[in-house]
This record gives sequence, C-alpha cells and structure tokens, in this order.
Amino acid sequence: MSSRVHFAIVARVARGIALACLALTSRAPAAATEISLADAVRLAAERAPSLEARTAGEEAATQEALRAGRLSEPMLTVGVDNLPVSGVDAFDLSADSMTMKKIGLRQDFPAAGKRAARRALAARAIDVTRAESDTARQEVRRAAAESWIAVWAGRRELAAVQDLRESAALAARVARARVVAGNSVTDAMAAEAAALELDTEQFASEASVAAAEAMLQRWVGGDAITTTIGAPDFRLLPRSEGELLAALDELPALRAAGAQVEAAAAEVMVARAERRPDWTVATSYGQRSGFGDMVMLEVGVSLPFLTGGARRAEVAASAARERAASAAAEDLRRERGAWLRAAYAQWQGLARQVQWDEERRLPLARERSDVALAAYRAGGAISPWLDARRDELAARLSHARRLGELGRAWAALAFLFQEPQS
Repeated sequence: MSSRVHFAIVARVARGIALACLALTSRAPAAATEISLADAVRLAAERAPSLEARTAGEEAATQEALRAGRLSEPMLTVGVDNLPVSGVDAFDLSADSMTMKKIGLRQDFPAAGKRAARRALAARAIDVTRAESDTARQEVRRAAAESWIAVWAGRRELAAVQDLRESAALAARVARARVVAGNSVTDAMAAEAAALELDTEQFASEASVAAAEAMLQRWVGGDAITTTIGAPDFRLLPRSEGELLAALDELPALRAAGAQVEAAAAEVMVARAERRPDWTVATSYGQRSGFGDMVMLEVGVSLPFLTGGARRAEVAASAARERAASAAAEDLRRERGAWLRAAYAQWQGLARQVQWDEERRLPLARERSDVALAAYRAGGAISPWLDARRDELAARLSHARRLGELGRAWAALAFLFQEPQS
C-alpha cells in the first residue's frame, strides 16, 4: 500500500477521534452545587410539597379535635302562639288574650359518654395523621437518598469509561504511528473502533447521570446538582439485622397501622355510646296582651332503645372494622418482617460482591489490560489488548452498577426509621 493511502487513513482516523472529542467537550456539564447524601436527605424532608400537605392535614385534625365532644350551639327561638288567622281579628297580635309573643333558648346535651368517646376518636385521628406523616417523611428521605446514590453511582460509571478512553487514545496513537511506519492499517482501524465504542459508552453514561440529577433535583429543589460528595461506606449499616427486627414496631408504616387500629377501637366506643340517651333543655319567655307574662321550661330525652336493633348493628359493624384493621396491621407486620430479612440478605450479598470486585476482579482486569497494552506498544498484536480492554470495561461498569445496587439496598435499610441513621 502506498504512503499516500497510509496518510489518508491516518487523517481519517485523526479526524474521527477529533470529532468525538469535540462532541464530548460540548456535552460536558457545567460545574454546579455540590451536595452530600446527608444534605440531600435533609433538604428533601424540608422542601417536599407532599410533606407540607401532610403538615396541613395534621393541623386540620388538631383543629377538629378542639371542637370534638363540645356542646352544640344554643338555639334562639322566637315565635307567636295562638295567633288568629281568620275573621276580623286575623293576624292581630292584640285582639285575642290567648295570643302570646315569646322568645326562648334551646340547648342539646349529649350524653357524657358520647362526648368522651368523640373526644377519644378525634385524638386517635390526630395520631393517625401524624403516623401517616412520619411514613410519608420516611419515604421522601429514602427516595432522596436513592436519587443521590443514583447520581453518585452514575458518576463513578462515567469516570470508569473516561479512564479507559485514555488508554484507548494511547493505543490509537501507537496504531497511527505504526501505519506511518508502514505496518498494517487493520490495527489502526481496530484501535479507532475501540475508542469510538468508549465514546458511545460515555454518551450513554452522561445521559444516565443527567437523568439521575434531574430526579435528585425533584427532591432537593434549588440550584442544579451535578456533583455529589461525602458518600458513606455502603458496606456498613447503622443497625444489625437483629436490631432492625427488634425495632420493627417502630417503623412509621407499622405505627400508622397501629394508629388505625386504635382509631377503629375508638369508633366502637362511639357506636356503643350512641345507645345512651341525650337530653334537651328549652326555656322561653311569653308576653300576652292584657295579661301577665309567662315562662316556659321544657326538658326532653331521646329514646334510643326504641331503635335498639339499628344501634346493635352499628356497634357490630364498628367492631368488624376494628377486627379488619387489627388483621391488616398484623399482616403488614409480617410482610415488613419478611421484607426486612430479605432486604438484609440482599444487602449482605451485594456487599460481598463489591468487596470481591475491589479485592480480586478489578485489580486482575486492570493488570491484564496494562500488560496487554504494554505488549502492544512493544510491537505485539492488538487483539490481546482489545480483549483485555473489553473485559476491563465490562468489569468496571458492572462494578459501578453493583455499587449503585448496594447503595440502594443500604438506603432501604438505613432510612427505615424517621430519624437519620448515621
């Protein structure tokens, strides 16, 4: 092959690599706010609109409890008794001595047991809203932690690809030099293809990082986040499996379920209290034309025993709802316990895989790739280096992705409870 053809091939190779580098440079994200995992979790708990809605719900339940069990407003009554509506004296207030203008007050007095039961039910409603708020807060914290970990893992994957691009660029330079020296063009084309393959991987990694940053931004708000700092050791959990299982009932979801059971029990108390009679007191002052004024006092009592069947059915329905809530809470407790054991086992398995990668697999892949590249630079064939580089890329990418899986498994256990676990 003539030297002119050699130089043309070299020029095409150099132009392709230059265009790839220009594309990578144009896609490089600008530096922005750095954020740690702890800051991301804290900001998410402070800024999440869903938690603001939960806070408003707690306030509403508290205000409802303030009026629970109170007496209803007294009723003012104004009227006329024995007013003629026919004849020559129709609608004349002073024509008949029996006509009386009156004004009065009426007040209902529910049974004391009813009022106490309603106050208890309102208090349980506050407990339910607070427990549900804690559950929502825990979910927000966990989701923010997982988003931060996705950004962190994506950046490690991107860094791995960028590191390998340097060795690929070195191999491409060696191949071009050999073409100039009159050696085979095939090696140069293979080296260029390897570099372009890494460019494609880098584009994909950058897109994944951008998507993860957008999801993190959804939780923390504020400025754009492009750098994550302060990653913890995801192979260490703040609590052992035994400690997590011992604190199972502290889970916000289980406390919310327990609050639902207590609220259902309070509804049973209200239904039973409804069988007690209520009292009504009314008084009025009457004025008649030509006669003395009059006062009326009236006391009334409800007769719930006349509808005993309906009351018993209401109590039975409330008791059935309590049993349903209790069974649902127990089922949730078993499900959470089983999930916790499975999640802990998954985290342990991922931690062992990551440790194995870092101690054995990655060093071996890196050493093999370095040796193959050195042999190629010394005049050897390019195929061993391409194979070694491909295996190293697969090892480093799988390690970065496994780190993300480990981080998510860690976050699912570390943020089980409302308070931060350091």
